Amino acid sequence: MRTDSSPGALPAREHLPAGSAGTPVLDVVIPVHNEEKDLQRCVVRLHEHLRRTFPYAFRITVADNASTDSTPRVAARLESRIPEVRSRRLEQKGRGRALRTVWSASDAPVLAYMDVDLSTDLNALLPLVAPLISGHSDLAIGSRLTRSSRVVRGARREFISRGYNLILRGSLQARFSDAQCGFKAIRRDVAQVLLPLVEDTGWFFDTEMLVLAERAGLRIHEVPVDWVDDPDSSVHIVRTATDDLKGVWRVGRALGTGSLPLDRLARPFGDDPRDRDLTGVPKGLARQLVGFCAVGALSTLFYLLLYSGFRSFSGSQAANALALLVSAVGNTAANRRLTFGVRGRGGAVRHQAQGLVVFGIGLALTSGSLAALNAATSSPAHSTELAVLIAANLAATVLRFLLFRAWVFPDRQDGPRSPAADPHRPAADPHRPAAPAARDGDPAPYDGAWFPADAADRDQGDPTTRTQPVRPHDHDPRNAR
Repeated sequence: MRTDSSPGALPAREHLPAGSAGTPVLDVVIPVHNEEKDLQRCVVRLHEHLRRTFPYAFRITVADNASTDSTPRVAARLESRIPEVRSRRLEQKGRGRALRTVWSASDAPVLAYMDVDLSTDLNALLPLVAPLISGHSDLAIGSRLTRSSRVVRGARREFISRGYNLILRGSLQARFSDAQCGFKAIRRDVAQVLLPLVEDTGWFFDTEMLVLAERAGLRIHEVPVDWVDDPDSSVHIVRTATDDLKGVWRVGRALGTGSLPLDRLARPFGDDPRDRDLTGVPKGLARQLVGFCAVGALSTLFYLLLYSGFRSFSGSQAANALALLVSAVGNTAANRRLTFGVRGRGGAVRHQAQGLVVFGIGLALTSGSLAALNAATSSPAHSTELAVLIAANLAATVLRFLLFRAWVFPDRQDGPRSPAADPHRPAADPHRPAAPAARDGDPAPYDGAWFPADAADRDQGDPTTRTQPVRPHDHDPRNAR
């Protein structure tokens, strides 16, 4: 999908900078519904693990979605006793709704969630969120289906889990290995743009979020986990599977029609400063060539079938024109969506009109070839006609790709970006003194051309990205003097 210059695209990922203490770096959400037995044990164990192993400030948020037992009281008691714990009550049921609500309101730059049964070994938590803190990835998921994962569960759940992920791979072309493991994390800047596109409020929430993120080209990091099945899980497998299949159909239809504005989720080509403003370099040429060849092969087969059908009741020229016209419309639509990544209906009529011009050029080439063949022999064999048309279509195909790329679906070039035009770079401070001149042997002075701000800017910037490594017990009020 060619989305590099979309005005709504996400900025390049940055490593969360270390600065003064402030907002917690990580907010771990535990969605619960009638979990009065397990909630306290889960929160206490998770809190102790984070205090011992996590080098940044953190928060644990209990998201109670419409519990009818004493879960709200347990959550309130935990909040009053443990400073890093917060509770949030929702009057409507749904794990997806709970995660969307809490994540959308959180001020932590990294957001995660895990199931209350703690089936996943907590030692995977730091590897899960580390790529998000470093800026390497946009989302991270725990996977029970990689070779290095260690999983203890019954054959029924194993079959359902693997079958569901096979369905995702076959229907939505998903490449991540485990959609439903209750152990995921996301950067807040990504969540702010991605969550409004996710419709599901139940168990399909995870899958929909991952599919949209992957289709938009976001980077998903997978962590192999050790996982032990909870025999007392309250999940209704049949109902959940049915809802998930309905969600697969809905998302697949939306992706097929191009109704989702995934371009607003795009990242720049690279996060290295040297990769951000490449000019004069074609983007995605190899991928476009592969897509164009695949579409072209199918279009050629479709064209030959049409020609053979039309030839049974019309002359060669009429059959060629009709077959080429029908296949050209389908070829333009397929290349628009699959090769050049243009989604939605905007510009579709113009693209088809330009495609018909390209079709006219192809018609001239193939019709001229047929005319030359008929001039050479009065009644050529059908196989000879097909051979001539294949050769003419190969030449037309090369020309069609060049015209599609340069004229119908050109790469949008915005030109080099000046510091003043960069929406992600703060305005220069007119009161800041100029940097001292470099002495011989000193490194070249930093001119701010590539990075968003220096340390002073960050200290005055968005407080949600000010993070500070702390020792395991630094944020424990019991150590205060």
